[in-house]
Amino acid sequence: MLKLYDILPSGNSYKVRLLLSQLAIPYERVAVDILKGETRTPAFLAKNPNGRIPLLEVTPQVYLSESNAIMIYLAKDSALLPRDPWHYAQILQ
Repeated sequence: MLKLYDILPSGNSYKVRLLLSQLAIPYERVAVDILKGETRTPAFLAKNPNGRIPLLEVTPQVYLSESNAIMIYLAKDSALLPRDPWHYAQILQ
């Protein structure tokens, strides 16, 4: 099962959670408090050296960071990510 490290007030985390919901993808949410420095701990930095959230654990100990990269990964082969190069480029824009 996917594991999403995030904090509720983050807009970037929200858009990943929204996409997971729209695609009905089950996941486990792991709350990480950036205000308490939880993204700067050695344990978190081992998962994501840039120390940012959201962070998606795709398989055990395989992580994907950056919300837009996560969303492209999740939406691949869904109706939410067009195959046409022009429309795909517009989404990236």
